[in-house]
Amino acid sequence: MLAVVCHGPEDYRLEKVPKPEPRKGEVLVKILAAGICASDIKCYRGSPRYWGPPKPYVKTPVIPGHEFISRVIDADPEVAEKYGFKIGDKTIAEQIIPCRKCRFCLRGEYWMCEQQMVFGFHGGIDDGAWAEYMLYPKGSIIHKVPEQIPDKWAVLIEPLACAIHAVERADIKLGDYVVISGMGPLGLCMLQVARLKGPSKLVALDVRDSRVEKALKLGADEALNPAKTDAVEHIKRETGGYGCDVYIEAAGHPSSVIQGLHMIRRLGRFVEFGVFKDPVTVDWSDIGDGKELTIYGSHLGPYCYPLAIEYIRTNKINAESIVTHVFKLENFKTAMEYSERSLENAVKVILAPPGTELWSNAV
Repeated sequence: MLAVVCHGPEDYRLEKVPKPEPRKGEVLVKILAAGICASDIKCYRGSPRYWGPPKPYVKTPVIPGHEFISRVIDADPEVAEKYGFKIGDKTIAEQIIPCRKCRFCLRGEYWMCEQQMVFGFHGGIDDGAWAEYMLYPKGSIIHKVPEQIPDKWAVLIEPLACAIHAVERADIKLGDYVVISGMGPLGLCMLQVARLKGPSKLVALDVRDSRVEKALKLGADEALNPAKTDAVEHIKRETGGYGCDVYIEAAGHPSSVIQGLHMIRRLGRFVEFGVFKDPVTVDWSDIGDGKELTIYGSHLGPYCYPLAIEYIRTNKINAESIVTHVFKLENFKTAMEYSERSLENAVKVILAPPGTELWSNAV
């Protein structure tokens, strides 16, 4: 089969590799479309987050890709019965394969599994979806996807599940003043989910004017470009000098973290979702002695996939405006450039393998 194979930072190659063969407990799927995540770009560029030290997270060679939609080709009957699908159905598997044995898995906190096996990062164990076919290994968490959801939109299920989890972590109350920094695919999903929580005001931040405009169309009460407007001063003025109640960091840039710590009120709730290329340094005195903030991390999309699927199916979340560009799998390098640099106002960029409906009209 045709696949993109990661051999190291900036060493990704289009190769012919053996098509996987399912064993007991496994499922073979045909990839219909796969997304490019910001974490994929940072991994490609060699971020220490993925390549160490002290220990490399990526094990090469590996096929990247943890955002995808697929169709079942072959499956262990017991697995199909357990998750309620049959051969020919559209499915998605959650991005992590939990061990079910560590202290976190045994407490139901499977998304923090000690082994952290996430599709597309550990070669030979959990190869990802930048390929024609993919294997759901034993222990995968699988969800059936309604046929009525177009493949182009279904790729957004994984990012949306992550966005739902982040917004839930923020514990938004009715009447809260909420700021979300970073209007990439995740931020735009968070924005729409946060709107459902009933904040008094929902403000979006991004340094790209095209993203600012899109945020306004997708439900932001106000959207600012911090490169052009002093966002901290603006939010402080809008809130009588106090600051926002909730700040969700989805930009993955150090300046966004510092901005949020200056912008948020005392006793505010700060959610960190972004993945950073390099370590970030802040004044922890502001967090403790200065404001006594509640800091939440947010990782993956546990227990959120069914809701993400339903939100897309019922158009509670506008997926069409977020998925902007489709490239053929063989043009993955161009696709990554569009994703990284937001060329032609790209937001979510996806790859279509040969033989799929999307491939025929892809670039």
